[in-house]
Amino acid sequence: MWDASRCDWCGICLERCLYCDYDRAEGGRQIKLLSQGLEAGILQKCVTCCACTEFCPQGADPFDLILGMMEQHRSFPVNPDMVTIFDHLRDIPSAITFGDPDKPALSLCVMEASLPQGMLESKLFEGLTIAKDGDYFCLIGYVHLGLRTPLEKHAAAFLEALTALNRDIVFIHDDCYAMVHAKLKDFGLSVPFAYQHIFEYLRDYLRDNRSLITPLETAVAYQRPCASRYTPHKDASLDEIFKLIGVRRVERRYDKENALCCSAAFLRVYPERGRAFQAMNVEDASKSGAQALITLCPMCDRALKRPCDAAALTKINIIDLCRMAIGEIPASF
Repeated sequence: MWDASRCDWCGICLERCLYCDYDRAEGGRQIKLLSQGLEAGILQKCVTCCACTEFCPQGADPFDLILGMMEQHRSFPVNPDMVTIFDHLRDIPSAITFGDPDKPALSLCVMEASLPQGMLESKLFEGLTIAKDGDYFCLIGYVHLGLRTPLEKHAAAFLEALTALNRDIVFIHDDCYAMVHAKLKDFGLSVPFAYQHIFEYLRDYLRDNRSLITPLETAVAYQRPCASRYTPHKDASLDEIFKLIGVRRVERRYDKENALCCSAAFLRVYPERGRAFQAMNVEDASKSGAQALITLCPMCDRALKRPCDAAALTKINIIDLCRMAIGEIPASF
């Protein structure tokens, strides 16, 4: 949550933004204008990638400020039909398939249809309880519609549904993990259960089942989701996964803190900018020597399919990559 007391108006957050061309002084001026309740040019340049919050050296959360002002001024030109679609996601009937009582629940959010085919039959998730749809919709997607209010309005109900599972929870959706690990605190809510990100879960599984692994011996690039800006510590778990399965993460320009958004968040709003940044991202991965682009977020997976195909770059979900390493599905490099 935006904390003006932490901000020293240094402008680093917007100077580092890959989607605007402000220097440090102008970046600081833009944030100061917003903090005074005034409109600023960044509201028309922001693509809702959340990166400025990770860039901020003081932990002031400038994206929360930008998002609040974006909502107030309706400056992110989203089709109202998109808001209606997001609202309906909360109304999808929820379902729980109970697994072994001593194993955690796997929360799918509303993403089941976009997950890798056959994933839920994998030995990776054997015995886990599966929770999905409306009650488990994590809400963070609203920020990509330029809206902050729905997160706060429905956060307590989201937390209540998760708590009612009465077991540890693994979040397959990066947005869900960010909501629980970071955003619920902004709304004064504490989390009463233990939880893991899917990276942490996969890392632990691979550690415990090293005998199943055949090293893949390939080089990959990784597409970091926007929600990871709230929880960048997970990169250490991802790098350990890569090491365990014999994969080298290439050094490239647009990675980690300098990652580009997949452009799904703004492709319909600013289509030319979206396609241009997608091309930059995929070209960077390909020229860095990657044999595949590894995705986590279902939206990243979908948004980058066409540009990856055009560049002859294989796109693989991280779960399928792990399934290849343990011999469940053939490697597809």
